[in-house]
Amino acid sequence: MEPLCYYTSMAQRAIKLKLKTSPAERAILERTMAQYTACFNHVADLGWEQHLTNGVELHRRTYYGLRGQYPQMPAQLVITARAKAREALQAARVRLRQGKKASCPRASRGTVRYDARSYTFRPPCREVSLATTAGRLHLSVTVPAYFQRYLEVMVGLDSADLVRYPDGQFWLHVVVTIPDPAVVEDPTVSAADVGISRVAVASHGRFFAGKRVKEHARKLFRQRRALQAKGTRSAKRHLKRLRRRENRFRRDVNHRVSKRLVESLPPGSTLALEDLTDIRERVRARRKARRELHNWPFAQFQQFVEYKAAGRGIRVVYVDARYSSQGCSRCGHIARSNRRSQSWFACRQCGYQLNADLNAARNLARRATGAPGGLLVNQPIVSDTAAAVAPGTSHPL
Repeated sequence: MEPLCYYTSMAQRAIKLKLKTSPAERAILERTMAQYTACFNHVADLGWEQHLTNGVELHRRTYYGLRGQYPQMPAQLVITARAKAREALQAARVRLRQGKKASCPRASRGTVRYDARSYTFRPPCREVSLATTAGRLHLSVTVPAYFQRYLEVMVGLDSADLVRYPDGQFWLHVVVTIPDPAVVEDPTVSAADVGISRVAVASHGRFFAGKRVKEHARKLFRQRRALQAKGTRSAKRHLKRLRRRENRFRRDVNHRVSKRLVESLPPGSTLALEDLTDIRERVRARRKARRELHNWPFAQFQQFVEYKAAGRGIRVVYVDARYSSQGCSRCGHIARSNRRSQSWFACRQCGYQLNADLNAARNLARRATGAPGGLLVNQPIVSDTAAAVAPGTSHPL
């Protein structure tokens, strides 16, 4: 039987455009961003105080007042600021209903959201037109080489965000719609386990970002802790720079690891990831392990994996990760004592031994395929692919 060839649905990607601005144009954008942030905070404060999340009611109570207070602000930007505040209020209400802590949404230097009525992007001319407090501003843009491929295949434009970077430069993050690639469906199902000693371990035996990455992260943490203990004005300035450096480091590692993980999988296959919802509240670990677990942005890593996988036609599913580190990927026996150490797994029932993270990744793959012994009682909805992962050999430490 011939393999099934199919086209996946449309996808959205965010491309970053660097705006070429003069000092006068930067001043206009800064003033627009400041007034937009003030509008956001005003709507958020009112909605929080009066327990309002209805967009129509928030519009009725705030629109004309904000138009009178900021007469130079374009009407459409006032509307999008209200829409952003409503989304933030709804997210806070959801957290409160779940019994979590939440406070009134507040922006100190918020991004400006543009829609089809308030901005225009002309890819052939490399020019954007933005609504500002000084009217329409026409600016030239620079498209980084990485995002050029999206412009060549895009079929539509969506919203855009005006962002001011720490170096004072303005960028426009534009959401474009592109068609997903045509791929041949592959029955292979793989999984990736994220952890403390390594950023990711794949079920087919690939280990990503191990000791050197974690040691550099610990070094940055020690520097941050020393500066926090010092507490001087100079130390606080260094802390801001160090925080940005940490974020860049983590983001770069997540980009590189997610790219290598996706490239190691055949196009059209399925990749299972852990459902990490509320992972920080659910997981109990030792102090050092807890700090490392909470400091690394695993959600960002999974987000990078998702859009990179979509570019290769790889389907990403999420499965329940409970007991994946305690269950044997060969016989399915679950026992806390199976995991002898952080990095070593030895089944008490069948004697199967291998790296603990690799064992957890293979358990996730079994759950995604529905293989015997691979599912929990409260199993999540995952891919309907029925092919099982071929058993592999143990990986030496």
